[in-house]
Amino acid sequence: MTKFGELINSKVPVLIDFYEEWNSEKSNLHAILRDVAAALGDKAKVIKIDVEKNESLANALRIKGTPTFIIYKDGEMKWRQSGDQNANTLIGLVQQYV
Repeated sequence: MTKFGELINSKVPVLIDFYEEWNSEKSNLHAILRDVAAALGDKAKVIKIDVEKNESLANALRIKGTPTFIIYKDGEMKWRQSGDQNANTLIGLVQQYV
């Protein structure tokens, strides 16, 4: 958990995708997040967290469905949404906090 605290306590926005490996194989989410990261460059961080490998964190954040996207900035949750999102939507949301 300490590592997560360091991760989200960033001056730039941090977009986190909470996913399950078995579920992400069916979607093109990896490609979407690659596009988002490329578009944002060093203005933001894009991170994927496997809920099965980080069960205590997922429980603490009450992640019920995947994918769940959360944007943090300066350690504060700014936005959260479950369900598939497209690259343009995610880029636009993150840019609000740049």
